[in-house]
Amino acid sequence: MNFVDILRPSSALFLDFDGTLVDLAPQPDAVTVPRPLLQTLAALGEYLGGALALISGRPIAQIDEFLHPLRLPVAGVHGTERRSASGEMTLLHTHPLEHVEEVAAALASRHPRLRLESKRGSLALHYRQAPELEQLCVDAMEAAVAQSPGLTLLRGKMVVEAKPGGASKGHAIEAFLREPPFVGRAPVFIGDDCTDEVGFATVQRLNGLGIKVGDGPSVAWQRLDSAAALRDQLQTAVAAKAGKVRA
Repeated sequence: MNFVDILRPSSALFLDFDGTLVDLAPQPDAVTVPRPLLQTLAALGEYLGGALALISGRPIAQIDEFLHPLRLPVAGVHGTERRSASGEMTLLHTHPLEHVEEVAAALASRHPRLRLESKRGSLALHYRQAPELEQLCVDAMEAAVAQSPGLTLLRGKMVVEAKPGGASKGHAIEAFLREPPFVGRAPVFIGDDCTDEVGFATVQRLNGLGIKVGDGPSVAWQRLDSAAALRDQLQTAVAAKAGKVRA
């Protein structure tokens, strides 16, 4: 896949963060952002007239911290919170998480390698340090969510998460596409996880393109090997659009 040929001034580019822009880490707070990536994203945003947004399961505040001083349009917590290109914040209605929190905390207390992550309207249970506990985590969270109206269960890479039923990366992308500077553009969404599949389906339904990073089944029409490969493609695209020849 040649990203230079895909990206046009009329595109709207949507990017997942973990496993897509940055390599996965043993713990969510341990990821590292290569410094050249900030310059690449800033240049891409300029080329696209600001039509570049991140679509992440992380809270917006975490994304801002990792990308500081760059401040981009972002959908966080799978679209539960969203900051438009103009800086306006939209927060979806959330639902009580008390029962899910009780179940997840009890499980984590028995298995110290599990990690709880509390976000706005969402609770994630990470089992990256204890992959053999996957089914136990899934079963416990499924049962807790089934008893918690308004919540749905989302499975990702070594994580299972309770979130508001109305939140999804696809809905967040559609919301951006109704606003300047994204409106009227051809959407491209790049992600790596099963949580990104609804985003791929959304942009392709809207005559755009989904690009899957890594292996595994996907509805995306294009694929890249790794986050490092994506960073290289983005950097190459920036150089090409600037009329430069990459060394």
